[in-house]
Amino acid sequence: MSHTEDVQNLTYEQARDELIAIVAKLEAGSATLDESLGLWERGEALGARCQELLEGARERITEARGEDDGDDELDPAADAGVVAVIPAEEDDE
Repeated sequence: MSHTEDVQNLTYEQARDELIAIVAKLEAGSATLDESLGLWERGEALGARCQELLEGARERITEARGEDDGDDELDPAADAGVVAVIPAEEDDE
């Protein structure tokens, strides 16, 4: 099964929680290269699912409030809850 097939059935909370767990595994650095690549691919699919669900929620709120969303850029706050991997800084000792 591909990394994206079952992701489409996850709720936002399920996808977010699994993404957090994947980030923790990757940060631990104990996975092999192949395992890390698989985790990364799964994480990308989960992140995309979270973003899709957040955008859908934003659209529903906009419609419920009777606002015209137009073609405006998405609010940066729409990414709240999505986890990103930030490389650690190396010490120059």
